Amino acid sequence: MNTSAHALLSVFAANGIDRIFEVPGESYIGVLDALSDFPQIDVVTCRHESGAGFMACADGRLTRRPGVLMVSRGPGASNASIAVHTAQQDAIPLILIIGQIPKKDLRREAFQEIDYHKMFGSIAKWVAEPTDPAQLGEMAFKAIRMATSGTPGPVVLVIPEDIQQQRTPQPNWVARPNAPTTATPAVIAELRALLERAERPLIVAGGAFDKPQGREILLAFAEAWNIPVAVAFRRHDVFPNTHPLFIGDLGLSNPEKQMSVLHSSDLILALGTRLDDITSQGYSFPQLPKPAQTFVHCYPDDHIVGLHFAPDFGLVCDPVALAADLTPPEPPRTTEARGQWSRKLRGIFEDIAAWPTREADDGVSFAHVVRALANQAPKHAMICLDAGTFAAPVYRHFPFVYPQRLMAPLSGAMGYGTPAAIAAQLRHPEAKVICMVGDGGFMMTGNEMIAAVERKLPILFILSNNNCYASIRIHQEINYPGRHVGTALFNPDFIRIAEGFGMQSEAVIESGQIDAAIARGLAAKGPYFIEVRTSLKVILPPRGD
Repeated sequence: MNTSAHALLSVFAANGIDRIFEVPGESYIGVLDALSDFPQIDVVTCRHESGAGFMACADGRLTRRPGVLMVSRGPGASNASIAVHTAQQDAIPLILIIGQIPKKDLRREAFQEIDYHKMFGSIAKWVAEPTDPAQLGEMAFKAIRMATSGTPGPVVLVIPEDIQQQRTPQPNWVARPNAPTTATPAVIAELRALLERAERPLIVAGGAFDKPQGREILLAFAEAWNIPVAVAFRRHDVFPNTHPLFIGDLGLSNPEKQMSVLHSSDLILALGTRLDDITSQGYSFPQLPKPAQTFVHCYPDDHIVGLHFAPDFGLVCDPVALAADLTPPEPPRTTEARGQWSRKLRGIFEDIAAWPTREADDGVSFAHVVRALANQAPKHAMICLDAGTFAAPVYRHFPFVYPQRLMAPLSGAMGYGTPAAIAAQLRHPEAKVICMVGDGGFMMTGNEMIAAVERKLPILFILSNNNCYASIRIHQEINYPGRHVGTALFNPDFIRIAEGFGMQSEAVIESGQIDAAIARGLAAKGPYFIEVRTSLKVILPPRGD
């Protein structure tokens, strides 16, 4: 066939897109029909557009190619909007395809019509609505380039239902990534001189190192110059957490003791991070707008470099290439002050990362579950986290060492965990995927775990059940002690739900059951579900007398 829908899919296939997540709709049934002629593209049928969108986001993050999501107009597109927001916040390449009303009815406020330029214009990198069948292949090609260039992000293609099945030429254009760039030799020499003089340097490493050889080059650079490394928000797996130079993440609750020492640094190299509000601790680290330290910011997008913090060296280039160019063939001699600085920061991190031992009388402390998982997790474990307070022990204590991966939403989107686990296991069948989710987030997209049963994916699902939207309860306790309207949850029987889906399942109700349950779940050949009845008291701030 040589239809416009085939042209769209031909471009996708030529660029390595081999999986599409969708909830079917009549408004793009012409594209669905064309997929019958592309057996090399795996079509994952989902139960809700938000779940499909989270799957596409996770797939885009893992492959660095656009994750592709197809939905129907109006309600379908509205449900999928969370994926566009997540892809923008997380810097993930994503293509959202929306079936649209017929082009003859556009802008007449027809049934389920939305102006998607207005709807997605502030969070998508590009929104396109072709009206000619011949444009579909061209716009698919541009969408791939837009989604993957500069700061990766979401692109929205809106395709009227009556331009999907006309005969058009069949392109096979392949998008080539831009060649990596780095600083000039003169700037490299200046930066090396800075590195030689600095006594208290610090690397803040971001997600741009999540690419082939990125982690290895970052490690070599840090070791050569003996520079401590803090990772950006939820980027734990770009640097080995067990390494003496790893000093933790810049996240939601860094203690003042740690931050006061970091403020005393004399050189900050922010490499591959956008320095968002969380990584920068509410735009307070470094100092806004002109950092007190010598400040180097490297990111491959001129919109980002210098957006908030004025750098002494603002480098719009590939941070991996820059780190490679700054790494000398022989490690230079560094001062004892540099070594003392690194050891001091590592010591502070080790105090923060020490496993808690507190027990609870209203359920299991979820930190004990995370510790058991850390002790048993295999080399290729992929930890897919939903948003919620239950995940805090993972961020603070789990010692990630690549190829172990952390898959967590930078956007803080609830409902991410279960779909991300499905996409991760489909993409990496050799890995052991562990999904950790709270009772609130699970009820948003837990229905997507049926795909694990259908495709026999050996995912370990661990659900923390404390009958509460606990993150919000904590804020209530801090700001309005004892007043809890809207955060208590009346939950179903999660074990029976999992069994109804066709999964092996068990409940953990006391700490002594944790290790054996984790071992059984990790050894299972199919999907396995563990509900942990967790303590609420242990995570709430202590009340005053």
